[in-house]
Amino acid sequence: MKVLVTGGAGFIGSHVVDHLIEAGAEVVIIDDLSSGRQESVNPRARLYHMDICDAGIGQIFEREHIDCLDHHAAQMNVRRSVADPVFDARVNVLGSLNLLQAAVATGVKKVVFASTGGAIYGEQLTIPADETHPTTPLSPYGVAKLAVEKYLAYYEAVYGLPSVTLRYANVYGPRQDPHGEAGVVAIFAQQLLRGEPCLINGDGEQTRDFVYVADVVRANVFAVITDLRGTYNVGTGIETSVNRLYAHLAGQASVSQPAPHGPPKAGEQRRSVLSWQKLHEAMHWSPEVALDEGLRCTLAYFAGRAGRPKTS
Repeated sequence: MKVLVTGGAGFIGSHVVDHLIEAGAEVVIIDDLSSGRQESVNPRARLYHMDICDAGIGQIFEREHIDCLDHHAAQMNVRRSVADPVFDARVNVLGSLNLLQAAVATGVKKVVFASTGGAIYGEQLTIPADETHPTTPLSPYGVAKLAVEKYLAYYEAVYGLPSVTLRYANVYGPRQDPHGEAGVVAIFAQQLLRGEPCLINGDGEQTRDFVYVADVVRANVFAVITDLRGTYNVGTGIETSVNRLYAHLAGQASVSQPAPHGPPKAGEQRRSVLSWQKLHEAMHWSPEVALDEGLRCTLAYFAGRAGRPKTS
């Protein structure tokens, strides 16, 4: 099987590439390296340095004879989507349509799409949210992801292109970008390792569902290699406050000082947590990496990159 992973040099995508190769797949990557890194690219994969909006995308599909598209490339900064919704839509909607048109034209057999749980559901009416929860996104980023989900349904109905949508909770782990707003674990980890204060927005009691990247990868590999279809949350079902997250990381980094608090971010969701029961019923998937273990691995990764001894 030949799989095209867009965003395959990025945080989640590069891990997906590694595990698909281990599973015996031949992997092709499209990544413009705007946020992904060359060093994260598996040497056994073939990389095309290209924007997913590029008109030449179809030539890659024709040349490579792709069986499955695993689509992770995205503009993923929620704040930027608010500041520039046109740019967000160009990448996340038009870029995705560019890929889907090429997929249909070249006979791709399946699409796996990396969507978002929290940004699509908006302020949750039920805790945890399952896949039937109303989709009321509060940002252009969430609107764009939901639009692509709707387009996937259209392409399946009209062209017979099967798809799987994976709605991620807050994914964290090694290779996470510490410079984007989505990377709070990576941001805190690097600041703690440098001895810098970690600023917490608001009272810190806002909660998120932190899922380790290896668990997300397992869901992707299964979605690619089986006949799974539909929409599935990928999370832990466990709420963790930002205060609690900081306490975990600070303890592992042997830092005792409390984090300072700043003003809350306008429009930030108070609670976000996803039910993973549907995914469990479909493929017996469950989150395997506990938060303490995942944070320890993530902190060790950043400590290693900084040339510091790994934390205990």
